[in-house]
Amino acid sequence: MSDYIVSARKYRPQSFKTVVGQKALVQTLKNAILNGKLAHAYLFCGPRGVGKTTCARIFAKTINCEHLTPDGEACGTCESCQSFDEQRSYNVYELDAASNNGVDQIRDLIEQVQVPPQIGKYKVFIIDEVHMLSTAAFNAFLKTLEEPPRHAIFVMCTTEKQKILPTILSRCQTYDFQRITVQDIVDQLQRIANEEHIHAEPQALQVIARKADGGMRDALSVFDQIVSFTDGNVTYQSTIDNLNILDYELFFRLTDAALSGNIPAALLMLDEVIRKGFDAQTFIAGWASHLRDLMVSQDVATLSLVEAGQEVVRQYEEQSKRCLPAFLYQAVQIASECDFNYRNSRNKRLSVELAIVKICQLMHPAQLPQPVAPQQVVSRPTAPQQASAPQQPVRQQVAPQPAAAPRPMPQQPVARPVQQPAPQPVTRTVHTIDPNNRFGSRTAAPRLASLHGTSPQQQSAQPATQQLPEMNDPVTPDALRRAWKQYISTIPTEKLLMNTMVSYLPELVEGTQYKITVVSEAQQEIFMPHRGEILRYLCNVLHNSHIQIDCEVAPESTVRHAFSPREKLQEMMDDNPAIESLIQTFGLEIG
Repeated sequence: MSDYIVSARKYRPQSFKTVVGQKALVQTLKNAILNGKLAHAYLFCGPRGVGKTTCARIFAKTINCEHLTPDGEACGTCESCQSFDEQRSYNVYELDAASNNGVDQIRDLIEQVQVPPQIGKYKVFIIDEVHMLSTAAFNAFLKTLEEPPRHAIFVMCTTEKQKILPTILSRCQTYDFQRITVQDIVDQLQRIANEEHIHAEPQALQVIARKADGGMRDALSVFDQIVSFTDGNVTYQSTIDNLNILDYELFFRLTDAALSGNIPAALLMLDEVIRKGFDAQTFIAGWASHLRDLMVSQDVATLSLVEAGQEVVRQYEEQSKRCLPAFLYQAVQIASECDFNYRNSRNKRLSVELAIVKICQLMHPAQLPQPVAPQQVVSRPTAPQQASAPQQPVRQQVAPQPAAAPRPMPQQPVARPVQQPAPQPVTRTVHTIDPNNRFGSRTAAPRLASLHGTSPQQQSAQPATQQLPEMNDPVTPDALRRAWKQYISTIPTEKLLMNTMVSYLPELVEGTQYKITVVSEAQQEIFMPHRGEILRYLCNVLHNSHIQIDCEVAPESTVRHAFSPREKLQEMMDDNPAIESLIQTFGLEIG
Protein backbone atom coordinates (compact mmCIF):
# COMPACT_ATOMS: atom_id res chain seq x y z
CA MET A 1 0.00 0.00 0.00
CA SER A 2 1.34 3.41 -0.90
CA ASP A 3 2.41 5.87 1.81
CA TYR A 4 1.37 8.87 -0.30
CA ILE A 5 -0.31 11.67 1.65
CA VAL A 6 -2.03 14.54 -0.08
CA SER A 7 -0.42 17.94 0.37
CA ALA A 8 -3.42 19.36 2.26
CA ARG A 9 -2.74 16.84 5.06
CA LYS A 10 1.03 16.50 4.76
CA TYR A 11 1.66 20.25 4.97
CA ARG A 12 -1.10 21.12 7.42
CA PRO A 13 0.29 23.74 9.85
CA GLN A 14 1.47 22.34 13.19
CA SER A 15 2.29 25.66 14.85
CA PHE A 16 1.13 29.25 14.76
CA LYS A 17 4.11 30.39 12.71
CA THR A 18 3.22 28.02 9.87
CA VAL A 19 -0.38 29.30 9.54
CA VAL A 20 -0.76 31.12 6.22
CA GLY A 21 -2.64 34.38 5.70
CA GLN A 22 -4.01 34.97 9.24
CA LYS A 23 -1.26 37.02 10.90
CA ALA A 24 -3.43 39.38 12.95
CA LEU A 25 -5.68 36.62 14.26
CA VAL A 26 -2.76 34.36 15.15
CA GLN A 27 -0.98 37.17 16.99
CA THR A 28 -4.12 37.81 19.05
CA LEU A 29 -4.30 34.16 20.15
CA LYS A 30 -0.60 34.07 21.01
CA ASN A 31 -0.88 37.22 23.13
CA ALA A 32 -3.86 35.76 24.99
CA ILE A 33 -1.85 32.61 25.76
CA LEU A 34 1.27 34.51 26.88
CA ASN A 35 -0.74 36.85 29.13
CA GLY A 36 -2.91 34.10 30.56
CA LYS A 37 -6.13 35.80 29.41
CA LEU A 38 -8.02 32.87 27.95
CA ALA A 39 -11.76 32.98 27.36
CA HIS A 40 -13.96 30.00 28.03
CA ALA A 41 -15.57 29.96 24.55
CA TYR A 42 -14.27 30.89 21.09
CA LEU A 43 -16.03 30.97 17.73
CA PHE A 44 -13.85 30.65 14.61
CA CYS A 45 -15.82 31.57 11.49
CA GLY A 46 -14.86 32.15 7.87
CA PRO A 47 -14.77 30.58 4.39
CA ARG A 48 -13.74 27.00 3.78
CA GLY A 49 -10.08 26.02 3.77
CA VAL A 50 -8.67 29.10 5.53
CA GLY A 51 -7.44 27.36 8.71
CA LYS A 52 -10.26 27.44 11.29
CA THR A 53 -10.01 23.86 12.53
CA THR A 54 -6.23 23.90 12.14
CA CYS A 55 -5.91 26.97 14.37
CA ALA A 56 -8.28 25.39 16.90
CA ARG A 57 -6.01 22.33 17.17
CA ILE A 58 -2.85 24.42 17.40
CA PHE A 59 -4.52 26.54 20.08
CA ALA A 60 -5.51 23.42 22.05
CA LYS A 61 -1.96 22.08 21.83
CA THR A 62 -0.29 25.35 22.81
CA ILE A 63 -2.33 26.22 25.92
CA ASN A 64 -1.34 22.88 27.54
CA CYS A 65 2.34 23.06 26.58
CA GLU A 66 4.62 22.84 29.62
CA HIS A 67 7.48 24.86 28.10
CA LEU A 68 6.15 27.67 25.94
CA THR A 69 8.63 29.53 23.78
CA PRO A 70 9.01 33.29 24.31
CA ASP A 71 6.99 34.00 21.15
CA GLY A 72 4.01 31.91 22.31
CA GLU A 73 4.67 28.67 20.39
CA ALA A 74 4.43 25.11 21.73
CA CYS A 75 7.77 23.46 22.44
CA GLY A 76 6.83 20.15 20.82
CA THR A 77 8.96 18.12 23.25
CA CYS A 78 6.95 17.97 26.49
CA GLU A 79 4.59 15.12 27.31
CA SER A 80 1.49 17.16 26.47
CA CYS A 81 2.83 18.13 23.03
CA GLN A 82 3.99 14.61 22.23
CA SER A 83 0.66 13.05 23.23
CA PHE A 84 -1.12 15.59 21.04
CA ASP A 85 1.16 14.92 18.05
CA GLU A 86 0.66 11.17 18.47
CA GLN A 87 -3.13 11.65 18.69
CA ARG A 88 -3.43 10.05 22.13
CA SER A 89 -4.17 13.15 24.17
CA TYR A 90 -7.21 13.04 26.43
CA ASN A 91 -7.19 16.80 26.80
CA VAL A 92 -8.64 17.44 23.33
CA TYR A 93 -12.16 16.32 22.47
CA GLU A 94 -13.41 16.85 18.89
CA LEU A 95 -17.05 16.68 17.84
CA ASP A 96 -18.27 16.77 14.24
CA ALA A 97 -21.58 18.59 14.56
CA ALA A 98 -22.50 17.74 10.96
CA SER A 99 -23.07 14.09 11.90
CA ASN A 100 -23.63 14.51 15.66
CA ASN A 101 -26.14 17.32 15.87
CA GLY A 102 -28.70 16.00 18.32
CA VAL A 103 -29.38 16.54 21.99
CA ASP A 104 -27.91 13.15 22.96
CA GLN A 105 -24.48 14.01 21.55
CA ILE A 106 -24.46 17.34 23.40
CA ARG A 107 -25.34 15.53 26.65
CA ASP A 108 -22.36 13.20 26.14
CA LEU A 109 -20.16 16.24 25.61
CA ILE A 110 -21.47 17.87 28.78
CA GLU A 111 -20.56 14.71 30.72
CA GLN A 112 -17.02 14.87 29.31
CA VAL A 113 -16.75 18.49 30.46
CA GLN A 114 -16.99 17.41 34.09
CA VAL A 115 -13.85 15.22 33.84
CA PRO A 116 -10.68 17.25 34.62
CA PRO A 117 -7.57 16.94 32.43
CA GLN A 118 -4.95 14.31 33.26
CA ILE A 119 -1.99 16.32 31.90
CA GLY A 120 -1.91 20.09 31.62
CA LYS A 121 -4.33 22.74 32.80
CA TYR A 122 -7.14 22.73 30.25
CA LYS A 123 -9.45 20.39 28.47
CA VAL A 124 -10.36 21.72 25.03
CA PHE A 125 -13.58 20.83 23.21
CA ILE A 126 -13.49 21.51 19.46
CA ILE A 127 -16.92 21.50 17.79
CA ASP A 128 -16.58 21.58 14.01
CA GLU A 129 -19.44 22.77 11.75
CA VAL A 130 -21.27 23.99 14.85
CA HIS A 131 -24.01 25.62 12.76
CA MET A 132 -25.35 22.13 11.99
CA LEU A 133 -26.53 21.60 15.60
CA SER A 134 -30.26 21.49 16.02
CA THR A 135 -32.10 24.17 17.97
CA ALA A 136 -32.73 21.73 20.81
CA ALA A 137 -29.03 20.84 20.95
CA PHE A 138 -28.09 24.53 21.05
CA ASN A 139 -30.50 25.13 23.92
CA ALA A 140 -29.18 22.13 25.83
CA PHE A 141 -25.65 23.49 25.38
CA LEU A 142 -26.39 27.06 26.53
CA LYS A 143 -25.99 26.65 30.28
CA THR A 144 -22.73 24.71 30.07
CA LEU A 145 -21.34 27.12 27.49
CA GLU A 146 -22.09 30.11 29.72
CA GLU A 147 -20.68 28.67 32.99
CA PRO A 148 -18.28 25.80 32.26
CA PRO A 149 -15.73 24.44 34.74
CA ARG A 150 -12.44 26.35 35.03
CA HIS A 151 -10.56 23.68 33.10
CA ALA A 152 -12.95 23.60 30.09
CA ILE A 153 -12.48 25.69 26.94
CA PHE A 154 -14.79 25.46 23.94
CA VAL A 155 -13.64 26.24 20.40
CA MET A 156 -16.41 26.17 17.80
CA CYS A 157 -15.76 26.38 14.05
CA THR A 158 -18.28 27.26 11.36
CA THR A 159 -18.53 28.48 7.78
CA GLU A 160 -22.04 29.92 8.27
CA LYS A 161 -22.04 32.27 11.20
CA GLN A 162 -25.52 33.59 10.39
CA LYS A 163 -27.09 30.19 11.25
CA ILE A 164 -25.90 30.23 14.86
CA LEU A 165 -28.33 31.39 17.54
CA PRO A 166 -27.69 34.88 18.94
CA THR A 167 -27.68 33.40 22.44
CA ILE A 168 -24.66 31.29 21.45
CA LEU A 169 -22.87 34.20 19.75
CA SER A 170 -23.21 36.40 22.81
CA ARG A 171 -21.33 33.84 24.94
CA CYS A 172 -18.30 33.51 22.64
CA GLN A 173 -15.32 35.52 21.49
CA THR A 174 -15.69 35.65 17.72
CA TYR A 175 -12.70 35.45 15.37
CA ASP A 176 -13.35 36.08 11.68
CA PHE A 177 -10.90 34.31 9.38
CA GLN A 178 -10.16 36.07 6.11
CA ARG A 179 -9.69 34.62 2.66
CA ILE A 180 -6.03 33.98 1.95
CA THR A 181 -4.56 36.35 -0.62
CA VAL A 182 -3.34 35.11 -3.97
CA GLN A 183 0.25 36.06 -3.19
CA ASP A 184 0.24 34.16 0.13
CA ILE A 185 -1.10 31.05 -1.62
CA VAL A 186 1.53 31.35 -4.36
CA ASP A 187 4.33 31.65 -1.81
CA GLN A 188 3.10 28.59 0.09
CA LEU A 189 2.76 26.55 -3.12
CA GLN A 190 6.26 27.56 -4.14
CA ARG A 191 7.67 26.39 -0.78
CA ILE A 192 5.90 23.04 -1.14
CA ALA A 193 7.13 22.68 -4.73
CA ASN A 194 10.71 23.31 -3.60
CA GLU A 195 10.30 20.82 -0.77
CA GLU A 196 8.94 18.15 -3.13
CA HIS A 197 11.48 18.97 -5.91
CA ILE A 198 8.72 19.92 -8.34
CA HIS A 199 9.29 22.42 -11.14
CA ALA A 200 6.46 24.96 -11.14
CA GLU A 201 6.19 28.09 -13.27
CA PRO A 202 5.11 31.23 -11.34
CA GLN A 203 2.27 31.92 -13.80
CA ALA A 204 0.94 28.39 -13.26
CA LEU A 205 0.91 28.91 -9.50
CA GLN A 206 -0.90 32.22 -10.04
CA VAL A 207 -3.64 30.42 -11.97
CA ILE A 208 -3.98 27.79 -9.23
CA ALA A 209 -4.14 30.46 -6.51
CA ARG A 210 -6.87 32.41 -8.31
CA LYS A 211 -8.79 29.18 -8.94
CA ALA A 212 -8.71 28.41 -5.18
CA ASP A 213 -10.64 31.62 -4.39
CA GLY A 214 -8.87 32.28 -1.09
CA GLY A 215 -8.84 28.69 0.25
CA MET A 216 -5.47 27.05 0.93
CA ARG A 217 -6.95 23.56 1.07
CA ASP A 218 -8.51 24.02 -2.38
CA ALA A 219 -5.22 25.35 -3.73
CA LEU A 220 -3.30 22.34 -2.44
CA SER A 221 -5.87 19.93 -3.88
CA VAL A 222 -5.62 21.58 -7.32
CA PHE A 223 -1.83 21.62 -7.03
CA ASP A 224 -1.74 17.86 -6.43
CA GLN A 225 -4.01 17.35 -9.42
CA ILE A 226 -1.76 19.37 -11.74
CA VAL A 227 1.37 17.63 -10.44
CA SER A 228 -0.16 14.24 -11.26
CA PHE A 229 -1.21 15.47 -14.72
CA THR A 230 2.20 16.93 -15.59
CA ASP A 231 4.34 14.34 -13.76
CA GLY A 232 6.06 17.00 -11.66
CA ASN A 233 6.51 19.68 -14.36
CA VAL A 234 3.82 22.28 -13.64
CA THR A 235 3.67 24.70 -16.59
CA TYR A 236 1.23 27.49 -17.36
CA GLN A 237 -0.13 25.82 -20.50
CA SER A 238 -0.64 22.44 -18.85
CA THR A 239 -2.38 24.13 -15.92
CA ILE A 240 -4.96 25.97 -18.01
CA ASP A 241 -5.49 22.85 -20.13
CA ASN A 242 -6.13 20.68 -17.09
CA LEU A 243 -8.34 23.19 -15.28
CA ASN A 244 -10.17 24.07 -18.50
CA ILE A 245 -9.96 27.82 -17.95
CA LEU A 246 -9.38 30.76 -20.29
CA ASP A 247 -5.90 32.25 -20.30
CA TYR A 248 -4.77 35.87 -20.17
CA GLU A 249 -3.57 35.98 -23.78
CA LEU A 250 -7.06 35.40 -25.16
CA PHE A 251 -8.45 38.45 -23.35
CA PHE A 252 -5.45 40.59 -24.31
CA ARG A 253 -6.06 39.74 -27.98
CA LEU A 254 -9.80 40.25 -27.57
CA THR A 255 -9.28 43.72 -26.06
CA ASP A 256 -6.90 44.66 -28.88
CA ALA A 257 -9.59 43.68 -31.36
CA ALA A 258 -12.14 45.82 -29.52
CA LEU A 259 -9.79 48.82 -29.49
CA SER A 260 -9.31 48.54 -33.24
CA GLY A 261 -13.03 47.96 -33.86
CA ASN A 262 -12.40 44.52 -35.38
CA ILE A 263 -15.79 42.95 -34.73
CA PRO A 264 -15.27 39.82 -36.92
CA ALA A 265 -12.06 38.90 -35.08
CA ALA A 266 -13.77 39.28 -31.70
CA LEU A 267 -16.73 37.11 -32.74
CA LEU A 268 -14.37 34.43 -34.07
CA MET A 269 -12.60 34.35 -30.70
CA LEU A 270 -15.94 33.70 -29.00
CA ASP A 271 -16.65 30.89 -31.48
CA GLU A 272 -13.22 29.39 -30.80
CA VAL A 273 -13.86 29.42 -27.06
CA ILE A 274 -17.29 27.80 -27.42
CA ARG A 275 -15.86 25.09 -29.70
CA LYS A 276 -13.35 24.21 -26.98
CA GLY A 277 -16.23 23.45 -24.64
CA PHE A 278 -16.37 26.65 -22.60
CA ASP A 279 -19.61 28.33 -21.66
CA ALA A 280 -20.31 31.73 -23.21
CA GLN A 281 -20.97 33.14 -19.74
CA THR A 282 -17.49 32.09 -18.65
CA PHE A 283 -16.16 34.01 -21.63
CA ILE A 284 -18.01 37.27 -20.91
CA ALA A 285 -17.38 37.06 -17.16
CA GLY A 286 -13.67 36.54 -17.78
CA TRP A 287 -13.56 39.51 -20.14
CA ALA A 288 -15.34 41.69 -17.57
CA SER A 289 -12.69 40.73 -15.02
CA HIS A 290 -9.95 41.49 -17.56
CA LEU A 291 -11.43 44.92 -18.30
CA ARG A 292 -11.62 45.61 -14.58
CA ASP A 293 -7.93 44.79 -14.21
CA LEU A 294 -7.16 47.14 -17.10
CA MET A 295 -9.17 49.87 -15.39
CA VAL A 296 -7.23 49.63 -12.12
CA SER A 297 -3.94 49.36 -14.04
CA GLN A 298 -4.27 52.89 -15.37
CA ASP A 299 -3.22 54.36 -12.02
CA VAL A 300 -0.02 53.43 -10.23
CA ALA A 301 -1.83 53.69 -6.88
CA THR A 302 -4.31 50.93 -7.83
CA LEU A 303 -1.95 48.74 -9.85
CA SER A 304 -1.46 46.50 -6.80
CA LEU A 305 -5.14 45.46 -7.06
CA VAL A 306 -4.27 43.29 -10.07
CA GLU A 307 -3.72 39.80 -8.68
CA ALA A 308 -1.36 38.32 -11.24
CA GLY A 309 2.32 37.66 -11.85
CA GLN A 310 4.78 40.44 -12.58
CA GLU A 311 4.91 39.66 -16.29
CA VAL A 312 1.12 39.68 -16.60
CA VAL A 313 0.86 42.89 -14.57
CA ARG A 314 3.32 44.51 -16.97
CA GLN A 315 1.09 43.46 -19.89
CA TYR A 316 -1.93 44.95 -18.16
CA GLU A 317 -0.08 48.20 -17.61
CA GLU A 318 0.99 48.42 -21.25
CA GLN A 319 -2.46 47.68 -22.67
CA SER A 320 -4.18 50.05 -20.24
CA LYS A 321 -2.18 52.95 -21.69
CA ARG A 322 -3.96 52.40 -25.03
CA CYS A 323 -7.42 52.49 -23.45
CA LEU A 324 -9.45 55.58 -22.67
CA PRO A 325 -11.00 55.59 -19.17
CA ALA A 326 -14.47 56.18 -20.65
CA PHE A 327 -14.04 53.12 -22.89
CA LEU A 328 -13.14 50.89 -19.93
CA TYR A 329 -16.01 52.19 -17.76
CA GLN A 330 -18.61 51.53 -20.45
CA ALA A 331 -17.06 48.21 -21.51
CA VAL A 332 -17.08 46.89 -17.93
CA GLN A 333 -20.71 47.97 -17.58
CA ILE A 334 -21.76 46.26 -20.83
CA ALA A 335 -19.93 43.02 -19.97
CA SER A 336 -21.27 42.97 -16.40
CA GLU A 337 -24.85 43.54 -17.55
CA CYS A 338 -24.52 40.73 -20.09
CA ASP A 339 -23.17 38.41 -17.40
CA PHE A 340 -26.02 39.38 -15.05
CA ASN A 341 -28.75 38.86 -17.65
CA TYR A 342 -27.22 35.74 -19.22
CA ARG A 343 -29.34 33.24 -17.32
CA ASN A 344 -32.63 34.88 -18.32
CA SER A 345 -31.70 35.17 -21.99
CA ARG A 346 -33.33 32.74 -24.42
CA ASN A 347 -30.61 33.12 -27.06
CA LYS A 348 -27.58 33.17 -24.78
CA ARG A 349 -24.92 33.21 -27.47
CA LEU A 350 -26.61 36.10 -29.26
CA SER A 351 -26.67 38.15 -26.05
CA VAL A 352 -22.91 37.67 -25.62
CA GLU A 353 -22.25 38.47 -29.29
CA LEU A 354 -24.31 41.64 -28.99
CA ALA A 355 -22.27 42.69 -25.95
CA ILE A 356 -19.06 42.10 -27.93
CA VAL A 357 -20.33 44.25 -30.81
CA LYS A 358 -21.30 47.06 -28.42
CA ILE A 359 -17.85 47.07 -26.80
CA CYS A 360 -16.09 47.01 -30.17
CA GLN A 361 -18.14 50.02 -31.30
CA LEU A 362 -17.26 52.16 -28.28
CA MET A 363 -14.02 53.32 -29.89
CA HIS A 364 -15.32 53.06 -33.47
CA PRO A 365 -19.07 53.80 -33.60
CA ALA A 366 -21.07 52.72 -36.63
CA GLN A 367 -20.40 55.08 -39.52
CA LEU A 368 -23.51 56.94 -40.68
CA PRO A 369 -23.80 58.68 -44.07
CA GLN A 370 -21.80 61.89 -43.89
CA PRO A 371 -23.51 65.15 -44.90
CA VAL A 372 -22.04 67.52 -47.42
CA ALA A 373 -19.21 69.51 -45.88
CA PRO A 374 -20.26 73.05 -44.91
CA GLN A 375 -17.36 74.56 -46.86
CA GLN A 376 -18.77 73.14 -50.11
CA VAL A 377 -22.27 74.58 -49.67
CA VAL A 378 -23.09 78.25 -50.05
CA SER A 379 -26.53 79.07 -48.75
CA ARG A 380 -29.16 81.00 -50.57
CA PRO A 381 -28.67 84.78 -50.72
CA THR A 382 -30.79 87.15 -48.74
CA ALA A 383 -33.60 89.22 -50.22
CA PRO A 384 -31.47 92.41 -50.66
CA GLN A 385 -28.84 90.36 -52.46
CA GLN A 386 -31.45 88.92 -54.80
CA ALA A 387 -32.70 92.40 -55.65
CA SER A 388 -29.25 93.84 -56.35
CA ALA A 389 -27.75 90.77 -58.05
CA PRO A 390 -30.52 88.67 -59.55
CA GLN A 391 -28.10 86.69 -61.74
CA GLN A 392 -26.02 85.46 -58.72
CA PRO A 393 -25.96 81.60 -58.60
CA VAL A 394 -27.43 79.92 -55.53
CA ARG A 395 -24.77 77.22 -55.02
CA GLN A 396 -21.09 77.40 -55.71
CA GLN A 397 -20.95 73.90 -57.19
CA VAL A 398 -23.20 74.91 -60.12
CA ALA A 399 -20.69 76.79 -62.25
CA PRO A 400 -22.33 79.16 -64.77
CA GLN A 401 -21.41 79.12 -68.42
CA PRO A 402 -18.59 81.55 -69.29
CA ALA A 403 -20.80 83.49 -71.71
CA ALA A 404 -23.56 83.98 -69.14
CA ALA A 405 -21.36 84.83 -66.16
CA PRO A 406 -22.18 88.33 -64.82
CA ARG A 407 -19.44 90.86 -64.48
CA PRO A 408 -18.25 91.49 -60.92
CA MET A 409 -19.70 94.61 -59.33
CA PRO A 410 -17.16 96.34 -57.05
CA GLN A 411 -19.83 98.52 -55.45
CA GLN A 412 -21.58 95.42 -54.01
CA PRO A 413 -19.39 93.98 -51.20
CA VAL A 414 -22.11 91.45 -50.26
CA ALA A 415 -20.85 89.07 -52.95
CA ARG A 416 -17.45 88.63 -51.20
CA PRO A 417 -18.56 86.00 -48.67
CA VAL A 418 -19.75 83.82 -51.60
CA GLN A 419 -16.54 84.13 -53.60
CA GLN A 420 -14.24 83.80 -50.51
CA PRO A 421 -11.14 85.28 -52.25
CA ALA A 422 -8.81 84.63 -49.29
CA PRO A 423 -8.94 82.42 -46.17
CA GLN A 424 -9.76 84.19 -42.93
CA PRO A 425 -7.69 83.79 -39.76
CA VAL A 426 -10.52 81.97 -37.95
CA THR A 427 -12.26 79.09 -39.69
CA ARG A 428 -14.47 76.25 -38.58
CA THR A 429 -11.53 73.91 -38.31
CA VAL A 430 -9.52 76.14 -35.95
CA HIS A 431 -9.65 74.81 -32.35
CA THR A 432 -9.03 77.10 -29.41
CA ILE A 433 -8.50 76.05 -25.79
CA ASP A 434 -10.61 77.58 -23.07
CA PRO A 435 -8.78 77.53 -19.70
CA ASN A 436 -12.15 77.39 -17.94
CA ASN A 437 -13.31 74.39 -19.95
CA ARG A 438 -12.36 71.46 -17.71
CA PHE A 439 -13.42 68.93 -20.30
CA GLY A 440 -10.69 70.00 -22.74
CA SER A 441 -13.13 70.48 -25.59
CA ARG A 442 -13.35 73.04 -28.37
CA THR A 443 -14.52 76.52 -27.46
CA ALA A 444 -17.73 77.32 -29.31
CA ALA A 445 -19.10 80.36 -27.46
CA PRO A 446 -17.91 82.97 -30.02
CA ARG A 447 -19.62 81.02 -32.82
CA LEU A 448 -22.88 80.94 -30.90
CA ALA A 449 -22.65 84.69 -30.37
CA SER A 450 -22.22 85.18 -34.11
CA LEU A 451 -25.42 83.22 -34.72
CA HIS A 452 -27.74 84.72 -32.13
CA GLY A 453 -27.89 87.73 -29.91
CA THR A 454 -25.00 89.86 -31.26
CA SER A 455 -25.13 93.42 -32.34
CA PRO A 456 -24.47 94.47 -35.97
CA GLN A 457 -21.18 96.05 -34.87
CA GLN A 458 -20.04 92.77 -33.30
CA GLN A 459 -21.07 90.83 -36.38
CA SER A 460 -19.13 93.14 -38.68
CA ALA A 461 -16.07 92.83 -36.44
CA GLN A 462 -16.08 89.01 -36.69
CA PRO A 463 -14.54 87.16 -39.65
CA ALA A 464 -16.81 86.43 -42.56
CA THR A 465 -16.45 82.67 -42.12
CA GLN A 466 -18.09 82.95 -38.69
CA GLN A 467 -21.35 84.37 -40.13
CA LEU A 468 -24.16 82.35 -41.64
CA PRO A 469 -26.23 83.72 -44.57
CA GLU A 470 -29.98 83.83 -44.34
CA MET A 471 -31.44 80.34 -44.84
CA ASN A 472 -35.10 79.43 -44.34
CA ASP A 473 -35.61 75.84 -45.49
CA PRO A 474 -38.36 74.11 -43.48
CA VAL A 475 -37.08 71.93 -40.64
CA THR A 476 -38.97 69.00 -39.12
CA PRO A 477 -38.15 67.45 -35.73
CA ASP A 478 -37.30 64.14 -37.43
CA ALA A 479 -34.88 65.82 -39.83
CA LEU A 480 -33.21 67.68 -36.97
CA ARG A 481 -32.79 64.48 -34.96
CA ARG A 482 -31.23 62.75 -37.97
CA ALA A 483 -28.74 65.60 -38.35
CA TRP A 484 -28.18 65.47 -34.59
CA LYS A 485 -27.23 61.77 -34.81
CA GLN A 486 -25.00 62.45 -37.81
CA TYR A 487 -23.07 64.98 -35.75
CA ILE A 488 -22.62 62.37 -32.99
CA SER A 489 -20.82 60.11 -35.48
CA THR A 490 -18.26 62.87 -36.12
CA ILE A 491 -17.07 63.09 -32.48
CA PRO A 492 -15.98 59.54 -31.54
CA THR A 493 -13.20 60.78 -29.23
CA GLU A 494 -15.36 63.05 -27.08
CA LYS A 495 -17.14 60.31 -25.15
CA LEU A 496 -18.82 62.49 -22.51
CA LEU A 497 -20.43 64.77 -25.11
CA MET A 498 -21.35 61.80 -27.29
CA ASN A 499 -23.07 59.99 -24.40
CA THR A 500 -25.00 63.13 -23.45
CA MET A 501 -26.22 63.70 -27.02
CA VAL A 502 -27.20 60.05 -27.45
CA SER A 503 -29.19 60.05 -24.20
CA TYR A 504 -31.05 63.33 -24.76
CA LEU A 505 -32.52 64.17 -28.17
CA PRO A 506 -33.87 67.65 -29.01
CA GLU A 507 -37.55 68.34 -28.44
CA LEU A 508 -39.51 70.94 -30.41
CA VAL A 509 -40.59 73.99 -28.44
CA GLU A 510 -41.89 76.38 -31.11
CA GLY A 511 -40.97 77.05 -34.73
CA THR A 512 -37.22 76.44 -34.93
CA GLN A 513 -36.78 76.58 -31.15
CA TYR A 514 -35.64 73.23 -29.64
CA LYS A 515 -34.40 72.16 -26.24
CA ILE A 516 -32.84 69.17 -24.50
CA THR A 517 -33.62 68.39 -20.88
CA VAL A 518 -30.79 66.77 -18.90
CA VAL A 519 -30.95 65.42 -15.36
CA SER A 520 -27.85 67.08 -13.86
CA GLU A 521 -25.84 70.27 -14.06
CA ALA A 522 -22.74 68.21 -14.93
CA GLN A 523 -24.39 67.10 -18.18
CA GLN A 524 -25.35 70.70 -18.91
CA GLU A 525 -21.70 71.74 -18.42
CA ILE A 526 -20.64 69.06 -20.89
CA PHE A 527 -23.06 70.26 -23.57
CA MET A 528 -22.92 74.04 -23.33
CA PRO A 529 -19.27 74.58 -24.51
CA HIS A 530 -20.13 72.69 -27.73
CA ARG A 531 -23.55 74.24 -28.40
CA GLY A 532 -22.31 76.85 -30.88
CA GLU A 533 -20.48 74.32 -33.02
CA ILE A 534 -23.48 71.97 -32.95
CA LEU A 535 -25.78 74.81 -34.05
CA ARG A 536 -23.50 75.75 -36.94
CA TYR A 537 -23.43 72.13 -38.09
CA LEU A 538 -27.22 71.76 -37.91
CA CYS A 539 -27.85 75.09 -39.66
CA ASN A 540 -25.57 74.16 -42.57
CA VAL A 541 -26.95 70.65 -42.96
CA LEU A 542 -30.61 71.67 -42.71
CA HIS A 543 -30.22 75.03 -44.57
CA ASN A 544 -31.90 77.05 -41.85
CA SER A 545 -29.99 79.71 -39.94
CA HIS A 546 -32.73 80.25 -37.32
CA ILE A 547 -32.33 76.96 -35.45
CA GLN A 548 -31.79 77.40 -31.72
CA ILE A 549 -31.22 74.71 -29.09
CA ASP A 550 -31.29 75.34 -25.34
CA CYS A 551 -30.15 72.98 -22.58
CA GLU A 552 -32.20 72.80 -19.38
CA VAL A 553 -31.79 70.82 -16.17
CA ALA A 554 -34.92 68.92 -15.18
CA PRO A 555 -36.27 69.75 -11.69
CA GLU A 556 -35.36 67.12 -9.16
CA SER A 557 -39.00 66.43 -8.38
CA THR A 558 -39.68 65.40 -11.99
CA VAL A 559 -36.84 62.89 -12.20
CA ARG A 560 -38.07 59.49 -11.15
CA HIS A 561 -36.19 56.24 -11.29
CA ALA A 562 -37.89 52.93 -10.68
CA PHE A 563 -35.35 50.36 -9.48
CA SER A 564 -37.24 47.58 -7.69
CA PRO A 565 -40.04 45.46 -9.22
CA ARG A 566 -42.48 46.99 -6.74
CA GLU A 567 -41.60 50.53 -7.84
CA LYS A 568 -41.99 49.57 -11.49
CA LEU A 569 -45.39 48.01 -10.72
CA GLN A 570 -46.45 51.20 -8.94
CA GLU A 571 -45.54 53.26 -12.02
CA MET A 572 -47.62 50.93 -14.18
CA MET A 573 -50.60 51.28 -11.83
CA ASP A 574 -50.26 55.06 -11.85
CA ASP A 575 -50.44 55.02 -15.65
CA ASN A 576 -53.25 52.47 -15.83
CA PRO A 577 -55.53 52.08 -12.75
CA ALA A 578 -57.05 48.94 -14.26
CA ILE A 579 -53.87 47.04 -13.37
CA GLU A 580 -54.52 47.56 -9.64
CA SER A 581 -58.05 46.20 -10.06
CA LEU A 582 -56.67 43.17 -11.92
CA ILE A 583 -54.15 42.46 -9.12
CA GLN A 584 -56.84 42.65 -6.44
CA THR A 585 -59.27 40.47 -8.42
CA PHE A 586 -56.83 37.58 -8.95
CA GLY A 587 -54.76 38.07 -5.77
CA LEU A 588 -51.51 38.52 -7.70
CA GLU A 589 -48.17 39.14 -6.00
CA ILE A 590 -44.70 40.17 -7.15
CA GLY A 591 -42.51 37.08 -7.62
